Amino acid sequence: MKRMASAEAASATVEAARAGGPREGEGRRALITGLRGFTGSYLARELATAGYRVFDTVLPDGAHEVFSADVFATDVFATDIFAADLLDRAAVAGVVEQVRPDVAVHLAGVACVAHPDAEQIYRVNVAATRNLLEALAASPHAPSSVLLASSANIYGNAQAGLVDESVAPRPANDYAVSKLAMEYMASLWMDKLPIVIARPFNYTGVGQSDSFLLPKIVSHFRRGASCIELGNLEIARDFSDVRMVAGSYRRLLAAAPAGQAFNVCSGRSHSLASVLRMMEQIAGYRIEVRVDPACVRANEVLTLAGDNTRLAATIGPLAPIPLADTLRWMYGS
Repeated sequence: MKRMASAEAASATVEAARAGGPREGEGRRALITGLRGFTGSYLARELATAGYRVFDTVLPDGAHEVFSADVFATDVFATDIFAADLLDRAAVAGVVEQVRPDVAVHLAGVACVAHPDAEQIYRVNVAATRNLLEALAASPHAPSSVLLASSANIYGNAQAGLVDESVAPRPANDYAVSKLAMEYMASLWMDKLPIVIARPFNYTGVGQSDSFLLPKIVSHFRRGASCIELGNLEIARDFSDVRMVAGSYRRLLAAAPAGQAFNVCSGRSHSLASVLRMMEQIAGYRIEVRVDPACVRANEVLTLAGDNTRLAATIGPLAPIPLADTLRWMYGS
């Protein structure tokens, strides 16, 4: 395990927040695993603005790349970074011992449904999570909240119109099975730790890899491509903005509803066909769509839309960002 130097706080947003008086996380320490992931930078920014001192983990072989992405450009918040492989129990225990976090958010893991290495999916999404929980439970400084990022993919092809947390899981791929296994494993630690399970539905924003559907679509329009190859245009997903997701995670940490699972979602779904129409309006031209059989996955979850009633009742009004606004932000960045 290697500790890296702190980044300098460079955002006027943080200073403005400080000028407003005491903040939610003032004097508290937050540990985030997976800073290099898409969500990590947004959550680090969210927690730092709320007053937390933020500590993050990254894989040792990618530590030098942490601040190279555009998403950090001039908006880096002060954060202490540890290079540690979460599959290394001793390294994880060392990070927790040094940080002594008041809250922890576990984002690190395999996040792609189509990831080709099933063994890695299970090792990273289950075994690494267990290492973290073991280290947190052994710490003499007990955290007030531990948020684990699961996935709405555990619901599979649910039959309900809007899927709430009571819907029985029906995972349809290894990624979803690994996330459900993580939840079951985490239940063994709920008598020792104040664990909150977040089940985010699909979400997107600036900085997400083009290997995901919406960034792929936006990138084609940004460069003026004449055609795009996609899979089933009728699949429909509940797409949220990453900024709303990061804000929801912060508020769940503050509420600390231990032992519960929460859908993090907008409450409505959009088909890929409707996303294409939005982008055609934003970009001002129509694109030819070709169906690529390689993009049509077996056991595809056709429609997934979430009920966020429990989340709103716990953290307050959500005010989801309209998908068209998120797409404009991505297109213009």
